[in-house]
Amino acid sequence: MSEERKFYTSFHDLSPREYMYVPQGSLQVGKPGSFSRVELEHLVMAIGILTVVFSFTFSKNNLLFFLLGSPIDITSYFFFMPIAFLGIVTAFVVHELSHKFVAQKYGLWSEFRMYPRGLLVSVIIAFFTGLVFAAPGAVMFRGDARLSVIGRIAAAGASSNLAIAVVTYVLYHFLFKTMGFWGTLVGFICLVNLLLAVFNLLPFGPLDGKKVLQWNEIVWFVLFSVSVLFLSGMFIRGTLLTDFFT
Repeated sequence: MSEERKFYTSFHDLSPREYMYVPQGSLQVGKPGSFSRVELEHLVMAIGILTVVFSFTFSKNNLLFFLLGSPIDITSYFFFMPIAFLGIVTAFVVHELSHKFVAQKYGLWSEFRMYPRGLLVSVIIAFFTGLVFAAPGAVMFRGDARLSVIGRIAAAGASSNLAIAVVTYVLYHFLFKTMGFWGTLVGFICLVNLLLAVFNLLPFGPLDGKKVLQWNEIVWFVLFSVSVLFLSGMFIRGTLLTDFFT
């Protein structure tokens, strides 16, 4: 009976077969905060590849900029690599682990699985165009999950991103704004978390927002409104990209 329980994913509505394998005998529910070896390997690979992708983008070391006359600047690439790494860890990883921990709290089997095809496409697009298309994978969870549980799991990811964005925004403006590398780092962490929150709360397709809306319209409205107003305010004040990356 337990083997017939449905698989869910925190972002991509893909079959588990479209991700890398789920090893036999690995579906036991772990303690909250527990990780399997396979899951850790997938997380490390996804983080490493996304770091490369974002470094291509923000350093402008990609084929499109080269053809437009921009020289290859290896120093710039390595300058942005730790910024990209920490931005990814605080946004993508925290987002996915928030899904995981809430699912474990409700007694569900829950592990991250990377999406190799999405990661490959991300690298190709970033190398040739400098654009970011991030489809690294998702947390999968399995078990008897009611609509309210699925909604809470979905809301956890965007909520964590929004909380980090608020904290780093305050730190940026009061402590790090004029501190060069550290200002860029804190600003990027704020920006990428806020963008991820807004995007994932859109109420359609396989995104978290649709699951949150189906569970509780008020929770979705509050989270989405706060995220959009926060992002809009940053654009209006001119602090979104001009402060962070100039």
